[in-house]
Order: sequence, then C-alpha cells, then structure tokens
Amino acid sequence: MSSYKQIIYTTAPTAGIDPSLTSGTFRMTFLPKPTNVPADKVLVRTHYLSLDPAMRQWLTGKRSYIAPVEIGAVMRGQSIAQIISVGSNLTSRFQTGDWVIAYSGWAEYAILGLKEVKKVIVPHGGSPRDAMSVLGITGLTAYFGMMEVGKPKAGETVVVSGAAGATGSIAGQIAKIHGAKRVVGLAGSKEKCEFLVKELAFDVAINYKDADWRKQLEEATPEYIDVFFDNTGGEILEACLARAAKDARFAICGAISQYNSAKPHGPASFMTVIFQRVTLKGFIFFDYAEKYSVALQDLGSWLAQGKLKRREHIVKGGIDVAPQALVDLYKGLSIGHVTHHDYFA
Repeated sequence: MSSYKQIIYTTAPTAGIDPSLTSGTFRMTFLPKPTNVPADKVLVRTHYLSLDPAMRQWLTGKRSYIAPVEIGAVMRGQSIAQIISVGSNLTSRFQTGDWVIAYSGWAEYAILGLKEVKKVIVPHGGSPRDAMSVLGITGLTAYFGMMEVGKPKAGETVVVSGAAGATGSIAGQIAKIHGAKRVVGLAGSKEKCEFLVKELAFDVAINYKDADWRKQLEEATPEYIDVFFDNTGGEILEACLARAAKDARFAICGAISQYNSAKPHGPASFMTVIFQRVTLKGFIFFDYAEKYSVALQDLGSWLAQGKLKRREHIVKGGIDVAPQALVDLYKGLSIGHVTHHDYFA
C-alpha cells in the first residue's frame, strides 16, 4: 500500500521556529494512503499550502482568537486541494476532480468533512489559488481591516506596514480605490519598494532597513497619518503612532516583528493615543462573517477590472520543505502571498 506524508507539531519553540525535521519544531510521519472514504467525508490531495505569519502564534499556548495547535497534531494550515474520492452522502455536492479550499493541515492527503472543504469558483482571469489569497483569508483580512476599521476617506493619508506582503499589498490598494490622497508603504528591500510604487501605484515606499527610514516616513506624511494598517508592530508601530493625525484610526492586523521575540515590546509613544484621540483596534477577519459575500463581490470585481493586483511567491518542493519556507517568510524573503506547491505522485 502506498503512503503519504504529514508534518506533525512536536516541540514548542522558545523563540523562532526550528525548521529541522529531525531536531526542530516539527517531524514528518508516513501514513498509509486512505482507500475507504466515509459516507459523509471527501478525500482530498493537497496541491498548494498557504504559509501565513499567524502560524507562529498558533504554536503558542496563550489566550488568542483560536486554540493553539496541540503537540502531536498535524500542523494547522489551509490548502488548495483536489477531490480524489467522494463519500456516498456528498455526491450531490462534490465530484472527483473538484478544486476546493481545504483545512487539510500540512498533509499530502486528508479525509475531511463538509465544514472543512469549500468548492472553489475560479473568477474570470483568476486561478484556484486566489481562493486562499486575494479572494480568501488574505483578501478578507485586508478588506475588513481597511474598510471597517481604517475607513479611509478622500484626501487622507494612509500608511501600511508589511506593505509588500500578502495582506498589506491588498490593503494599500483598497485605500487607493477608496480615494486616499496618499498611500505610503513600508517594506524591507529596494525590490519590494519598487514593486509597491511601480506595480501597485503606492505613492511612496520606504525601506525600513534604511538608516534614515524614520526621516523618510516624516517626509512622506507631511499631513500626518490618518489611517495606519499595521502588520509588523515594534519600531514601525511606534514611529507611525508618533506621526498620528488627530482622530487617526490604527487597524492592528499583526505584529510579525514580535512573533519570534522572547520579550515582545509595545510602543513608547503611547501617550499620542490620548493627545491625538487615536483609535487602535485589533481585528480578525471572521469578526465580519456576515459581510463575507459583499467583501468577496467587491474584491472579485476589483480583481476582474484590474484595479486590484496580486503577486504570489510560490515555494516548490515536497511537503518537507514547508517548515523552512515558513521560517523564510519571517525573514522577509518574499513578496506577496507565500504558497507552498507540493509536487508528489
């Protein structure tokens, strides 16, 4: 009988994830390939895994918006998968060959229930992968963070950290679509900054690794910051808070600069919140579940019209390279949504 691979979470990281499959955070196991599919399940084959910054937080047993991954469990993750076999009770909903967005975890194959898979509808000019990026969790997070929390108005200045990443790149474009006067992105390389300005039409892009990035931020925000969409936390959040306009809205999406820190720190310029009446609001995309259909309609329309662009960073190889690809994500080695393409028989 043929077998397939799973990546199991075995060792809690003290700071950063150790990608070694022999001595690190994860181990690889082999299981017999499923042959009998229960009546209320489907068997899927994973083709693409979504690698996301939040994964580091899922490994931490702290009070959060989602329960942590348990030691000994398959690493949690969303994938684009293809249905291999359909249980007898689900033949009216799925057929062999259907593309689905699946909560398969880091596994080459998975048997899943109805609530763990959703059929992918590929939009005009799109691909199945869009369902886990611009038309999935990534796009919904950018949409609700900008539209429900940031609420940019015509004539305002919007700043986005982690702007060349999957979520930040979409958030900045949404601000432009909604009439922001000036959209400023912060990213970690010259290549990323050029991508933001030349391809996504950001007005200004700042490389936060430049020695004078704080001065550049000040010059790029002469009327201060009305909306800040934050993916990084740390020094960038602190610097942007110091530039906050009166009644500024800060949408706190993530804090990737702090995820692997043994001692995370918050902004020293916190008194600005009082002086400028700043609103800082953390959010999770599923807080707005009742608005998914409207959001996806908008995102799909903008994508079809060419108003919204996306880029993918696809990591090729077997599922065993996923841990290293995740570590590389935290090092800022990618532009756009990071997807692992698993090639296996």
